[in-house]
Amino acid sequence: MKRSDLALKGIKVIDASTVLAGPSVGMYFAELGAEVIKVEHPKHRDVTRSWKLPSEAKDANVSAYFSSINFGKEYLTLDLKDSDDRSSFSDLLAEADILLMNFKRSDYEKFGLTDDQLTADYPKLIIGKISGYGSESDRVAYDLILQAESGFMSMNGQPDGPPTKMPVAFVDVLAAHHLKEAILLALYSREKSNSGSVINVSLYDAALSSLVNQASNYLMAGHVPQRIGSKHPNIAPYGELFATKDGKTITFAIGSDVHFNKLCETLKISELMEDARFESNQKRVENRQELFDLLNTEVANWNSEDILKQLQDLNVPAGAVKNLEEVFSNPQAQSLVLEETIEGTETRRVASAIFK
Repeated sequence: MKRSDLALKGIKVIDASTVLAGPSVGMYFAELGAEVIKVEHPKHRDVTRSWKLPSEAKDANVSAYFSSINFGKEYLTLDLKDSDDRSSFSDLLAEADILLMNFKRSDYEKFGLTDDQLTADYPKLIIGKISGYGSESDRVAYDLILQAESGFMSMNGQPDGPPTKMPVAFVDVLAAHHLKEAILLALYSREKSNSGSVINVSLYDAALSSLVNQASNYLMAGHVPQRIGSKHPNIAPYGELFATKDGKTITFAIGSDVHFNKLCETLKISELMEDARFESNQKRVENRQELFDLLNTEVANWNSEDILKQLQDLNVPAGAVKNLEEVFSNPQAQSLVLEETIEGTETRRVASAIFK
């Protein structure tokens, strides 16, 4: 299915959320044809409007950050503590299919938006809520804090460096995906039951559920991951960085003996295939530094384009490390860019509904 098919045309979403996770869910539905109305406080609008790079226009009402997860929406300002504005908001909800929120726990009662109130007044409404640490916690949470407290920062970075945050709001993105999936299931369920749902997703739970293999490494083998740069704790060579003759940086994801053998044959070091130190993946992990030194010497004799082409032709996972200028020079990447003028500012972002 293409985005242009407008799979959710006729669905109405009220996006009363701010920052990244909630608004990105609203954008996803907008891309699929839903009518999405973003509701902001008249004086205290979405804080990410002000999260500007030094190079951005100071007088613009939107930032690149804000633009990244606000596309295809209508904008409305309402003060939910004002009786007239609250009445207008209620009118919106009466016609809505989905409501997105990430208020503090105490604000739901203050605004008259508790689960009991909403389900009584709008029994077909699907209510999607994002919190930091769960619906019973008042604790304010930002992605950085979740990356710190869920173990991701402790694992991320170089061995001799400090714990490192990932360069995107990774936990927000993960939580948004969980909420999108749950809302789509709720829409499907409503077709049969004619009843709405209340869905709660916490950043903390989303972060922990995404530890996947690292969590099982600990839960089953007692392994506490240490910082190993881009390398994989269970596979080698995987994530080691190699410098080519033309000054590029490349990396391999050698996930099987077949991949390893093809890599050795390409580099003309087939004797490593019979070396007891590298005869299995587990052995390669155990002796990964010795293996890296041997491979690094050979890779340095190649230009990046030549070795990558040969490996890719053999279906060996290999790629160059690229910056974003290089990434977006690719026509496939360009095809995912969505453009829109928001409040007089030309904006661009990458699509979130990417299936075809």
